[in-house]
Amino acid sequence: PGAFCFYYEGKMQKFKEISAKDNRLIKQTALLQKSAKARKESNLFVLEGLRICKDAKAGGVVFDTLLVSKTAVEKQKADIDILAEISENCAVVTDDLFGKISETKTPQGIIAVARIPKSPVSVDNAGRYVALEHMADPANIGAVARTAEALGITGLIISGDSCDIYSPKALRASMGTLIRIPTYFCDDISLFLEQNRLRGFACVPTGGDEKISDVRFANGDAVIIGNEANGLTEKTISGAYRTVTIPMRGKAESLNAAAAAAIAMWELIK
Repeated sequence: PGAFCFYYEGKMQKFKEISAKDNRLIKQTALLQKSAKARKESNLFVLEGLRICKDAKAGGVVFDTLLVSKTAVEKQKADIDILAEISENCAVVTDDLFGKISETKTPQGIIAVARIPKSPVSVDNAGRYVALEHMADPANIGAVARTAEALGITGLIISGDSCDIYSPKALRASMGTLIRIPTYFCDDISLFLEQNRLRGFACVPTGGDEKISDVRFANGDAVIIGNEANGLTEKTISGAYRTVTIPMRGKAESLNAAAAAAIAMWELIK
């Protein structure tokens, strides 16, 4: 109901027009925006905004559905043309309806429902990595990913009990990095590092074997950052090659997880 097919000028493939909020694509997109379970079960996630959609296209991400607002079609026909070429389904929605499925305050009018990329098969054990254990805040994971890419970190290692990296909040915070940087998922950080012949340096607030600034890092090393509230588990700490501490001179007892990761990664590649 409320949909029919038509063509726009240019190279665009057929677009469906949607105006009904109970349309299947609209309901699916809204659910994927909010539910990690839905993303996992469907193997789909949502990209919102022109820049991240273009980055995803350049990285080989496959689009299942492209949804654009009528205003976006009027203003960004050329870019939408390009995105439509790799989209299996394309639809134009009213501006009001687009606002209901958008997760941003000022929507650009472009959303792609994309297939979650496959994780890399092999690990470069001569690379340098940051491992995140039970990180609960998607904004922190996004910030860590963005810093990791900027510093040239080889990849991210993320425990399975961390938050979903394909949540809209994580993707926005990463500025698209989470769809570009190699990311490995595991149930046990220590076991993963051991199996891939990587040395793990567990970052702890106090009592580490040495200051992180005194460590001579090498290829094949990984810094490990823990949960925002509880830090690293005892299992991961005991299984690490070394424990390290970021020295602090002020009264703060600990650092934000993303800030700690940024410092640790800088020391790792310095």
